[in-house]
Order: sequence, then C-alpha cells, then structure tokens
Amino acid sequence: MTGAEGVAAPRREQNDDSPLRGKVAIVTGAASGLGRATALRLAEAGARVVVADLDVRGGREVADLVGGHFRACDVSDLDANHALVEFTRETYGGVDIALLNAGVATGCGVGEDFSPALYRRAMGANLDGVVFGTHAVLPALRARGGGSIVATASLAGLAAVPLDPLYAANKHAVVGLARSLGPALAPENVRFNAVCPGFAESRIIDPLRGMLSEQGMPVIPAETVADTVVRILTGDGTGECWFIQPGREPEPFRFRNVPGPGVPVDA
Repeated sequence: MTGAEGVAAPRREQNDDSPLRGKVAIVTGAASGLGRATALRLAEAGARVVVADLDVRGGREVADLVGGHFRACDVSDLDANHALVEFTRETYGGVDIALLNAGVATGCGVGEDFSPALYRRAMGANLDGVVFGTHAVLPALRARGGGSIVATASLAGLAAVPLDPLYAANKHAVVGLARSLGPALAPENVRFNAVCPGFAESRIIDPLRGMLSEQGMPVIPAETVADTVVRILTGDGTGECWFIQPGREPEPFRFRNVPGPGVPVDA
C-alpha cells in the first residue's frame, strides 16, 4: 500500500540517558491503544519513530505527537511490510526496533458462526502481520549489526480462551514464534520477544467493556504495557513472553516442566 508521511512538532520531554536514544523504531497498529502508548514512550526515551497503521487520521496524530513519521500499512500484506521497512530506511537510514503490535478481534468461532472472511482477517492481522513484519525487517536489523523485535501477543497466548478460540490460536502462535525465534536469531544479535497483556486498554476490548465492568475486572492501562515493552527493549533477554496482569509485576512467563523431545534418561 502507499502511505502518507506526517512530520510532527517537536517531541515531548526526552530521557537523554536512555539506551533507546537515537534508535529507529517501527510501531505497527500505532494509531491507538497499546501501539500509541508505546510510540509515545519510545519517543520520550529519545527514539525516532515511524508510526504505521491503516487508520490514517489517528496515525498522523500520533506521528505529530512523537515528532516522527506516519506510513499507512496493511500488515497482512507482505509487500506493504517491505514498503514500510524501506520507507523507514530511506527516512532514518536504518531500523533498530520493530514493535509488531497491529491486531484485531476475531469476531467468529469455529461453529455455526464461523466466517472464512473474519477468520482470514484475524489471521492476517494477528499472525501474518507478525510473520510478514519479521521477514521484512530482519535484513534491516542485520544491516545494523542487530536489533530487537517485540510482538504483541496476549494472555490469550498463554491460557485457554473458550469464548474466542481462534484469537487464542493466533496469540498462541505468536508466543510459539517468539520462543522459537529468540534463540534462533540470537547468533545474529537480533532479539525477539513477546508481550502478553490481559485485558488492556485498546479498541479490541470495546465490545467487552460492559462485561468487564460488571465482573469488576480492571482494565490494564496502555501505558503499563508500553512501559513493559520498553523494559524488554532495554533488557538483554530473548525468546521471552512477558505477561501483564493487574496487581502483578510484569515478568517473563516461566514455561515449567514442558516435556522435551529427548528420550528420558531412565527409559
């Protein structure tokens, strides 16, 4: 897809001591919610940000806030991902960070309400967007000698979600990708991690707000997720999946006692 560039007002107060200062970051799904909050945090840390989204108006507004650039991008389109990375390289000279955050609600199940169109839409945004984004950005990260990718998964990628099994399937796939690509890319100095929030402030939870309120379930502020992404980016872990839940300190989920492919010693 073609996109528009928005050049913004000066960024807000920056942290001159941040290790992210001067880094170039791509944030997909950045027009609202978690992507917007993270784009703001990255700019405050001194990063240069390219805001990517299908929401042109919202994306340009965020680009204005962070003093960055906007690029319209359908993450389910491989060519659009390549174009986004090329735009970023032409604008800033390279890429150091990619937050692959764009996602949508599923809107159907696997029974009578199944819709191939809704299924493909969810797969395109929630899984293809991460795979295509990773494929497109890797050469740019390698050209810089390494970098960091963070994919937005969900607590639905760590637990069963009977009410939306297809969304859970998408997010479990992202978790598996992060756990596998983390060690696979480590020799190239490319880190790959995932962030797994529970019900967090975003458009995806709009249909659920009434239910969450009735059940007294707090909604995680988008800024909490953004702060966690910055912790991941400024850390040294890879292949990690950080859970975020109200009342608990975010940390990597421990996949304990998972049986491996080897033959038991006492077999």
